[in-house]
Amino acid sequence: MTIGKHIAEQAKSWPFQEALALLKRYEKAPPAKGYVLFETGYGPSGLPHIGTFGEVARTSMVRHAFSCISDIPTRLIAFSDDMDGLRKVPENLPNPEMIAANIGKPLTSIPDPFGTHASYGAHMNAKLCEFLDHFGFEYKFKSATATYKSGEFDETLLKLLERYQEVMDLMLPTLGEERQQTYSPFLPISPRSGKVLLAKVVETRVNKGTIVYEEEDGTLEEVPVTGGHCKLQWKPDMGMRWAALGVDYEMYGKDHLTSAELYSGICHIAGGTPPNQFCYELFLDEKGQKISKSKGNGITIDEWLRYAPQESLAYYMFQSPRRAKRLYFDIIPQQVDDYLTFLEKYAVETDEAKRLDNPVWHIHNGNPPKPETGLKFSLLLNLASVCNPHDKSVLWGFISRYMPEATPETCPFLDRLAGYAVSYYHDFIKPKKQYRAPTELERTALTELRGYLAVAGKGDDFAAEVQNRIYDIGKSHPFGDLKLWFGALYEILLGQPTGPRMGSFIALYGREQTIELIDRVLRGESLAT
Repeated sequence: MTIGKHIAEQAKSWPFQEALALLKRYEKAPPAKGYVLFETGYGPSGLPHIGTFGEVARTSMVRHAFSCISDIPTRLIAFSDDMDGLRKVPENLPNPEMIAANIGKPLTSIPDPFGTHASYGAHMNAKLCEFLDHFGFEYKFKSATATYKSGEFDETLLKLLERYQEVMDLMLPTLGEERQQTYSPFLPISPRSGKVLLAKVVETRVNKGTIVYEEEDGTLEEVPVTGGHCKLQWKPDMGMRWAALGVDYEMYGKDHLTSAELYSGICHIAGGTPPNQFCYELFLDEKGQKISKSKGNGITIDEWLRYAPQESLAYYMFQSPRRAKRLYFDIIPQQVDDYLTFLEKYAVETDEAKRLDNPVWHIHNGNPPKPETGLKFSLLLNLASVCNPHDKSVLWGFISRYMPEATPETCPFLDRLAGYAVSYYHDFIKPKKQYRAPTELERTALTELRGYLAVAGKGDDFAAEVQNRIYDIGKSHPFGDLKLWFGALYEILLGQPTGPRMGSFIALYGREQTIELIDRVLRGESLAT
C-alpha cells in the first residue's frame, strides 16, 4: 500500500518521521544496489529475548512506513554475530564441561550442547529464526561465519587492511593505555587452537592481504584477513558491515550510543556511507533500575506472552522508544487495554493522517483488525477476581450472558484474553487479595446499592445507569470524597485497592450475582473464601 507523501508528512508517529528522513537519503537517485537495506543485529551466545523482539518489531515498523511512501524495494537482514569467540559458559545449558573446553572459539566452531545442530552457534541461529518466524517478521537471515567465509566481506576487509593506521588512529584514543599496546582491529582465528585471539599484530602485509601476529605461545603466525581467517573487533566489525553490505538503516540501544561515532568512522574509512541510525532507550525494572540478565530483574518474552497477546507487546515497543520505560508485570494489563482502546479509535477515525499516527496501524502493517467487543482486559481481570476461575470457560459463562452474540468462535481475540486473564489473576492478583469488612457508613451505602439493584431494569444502558446510581449513592452519604466510596467497593467486594468502572463490572458479572456478593458482605461472611 502506497501513501501519498503529503499525507505521510502530516503524520507525527516516529516510524513515519524515520521513514521520511530515510527517503531523503535517496532524493536524487535510488540506491545502486537496487533496494534500501535495514539491518538488526543478534548476539547468539544466548537465546533471543524481549529486546530482540523490540528491535526487529520497531525496525519493521519503519521499513513498512518507508514502503508506503516509496517505490524503492526494501530488505531486512537479521545478522547473527556467530563468529564471536565465546568468553564464558552461559548459565543453564547442558554439557557445560564440553562448552568450557571450547572457550575462546567461534560459536559456530563449538559443538552443540543440545545435540540437535552442527554447532552451538547453529543451534542459537535456528532459535533466532524460529523466534522471528513465530512473530511473522519478514527478514533474511545472515550469519557472520558464513559471510566472512564466503568472501562477501573480503573487499572491505582488504580496504581496512590497506588503511590500517587510519583505523588505529580512530580506535586507540578510546582505549586505556595498557590495551593500546596490544590492540588490533583484526582478530585472527588461530590455525593451531581454533580460538578467536585478542592477539598483538606485529606486521600488516597489504600486498599479501595478511597480518603477522603473536600466537598464545609468543611465536609469530601469518594469516590472511580474508576468507574467514580473521574477524574484526566488534566496533570495527559494525562499521565494516555497514560499508560491505550497504546498510541504510539500523537501530541500537543506548548502550551503543558512545560507540556510534566509531561505527560511522570505520564505515567511512572502509569507503561506505553510514546508515541512518536510531538509538532507543533501555528498559527499567519497577524500581527504575536498568534491567540486566545477571540481576534477573526483567520479564522474558515467554512470560509476557503467558499473560497477554503479542499485539500488546508490540504496542509497548511502539510507544516512546527514545524514553526509558519500566518493564515489569504490573504494566501488562494497561498495555493490553491501551492497545484495545487504540483499535477502537482506529475503527472510527476518518482522517487518514491521524490513522497513520495510531499505534495499531504500525502494529498490523497498515491493516488493523476490527475490534470485536468493548470488553477490556482489566474488566476480565476483575471478573476473575470475584469468580476465581479455574479456566476461561468460567469467564465465558458470564460473558455469554452479558453478550449472547459473543462466542469463542466469533470472538477469538476475546477468547485469548479470557485465557490470559485467568493466568494473570492466579499468578499476580489472587496472592495479593485482601478483603476487608465495611464500616457502618459503608454498610449503609451498600444496603442502598443492593436495594437499587434488586429493582433496577436491565436496559441497553444498564451499565451507565448503574454507574450513575453508584455515583449518586456516594454523594448522598458523608464520604467526603467519592474516591473513598469507590475505593471501599473495590476493597470490600474485590479485595484490591483499585478496580474497574463498577457499572460495567456489575453488568458483566450480573445483577443477581452482585446482589449475592453484597448480601454475603452484609451477613459478615468473608469473600476470601
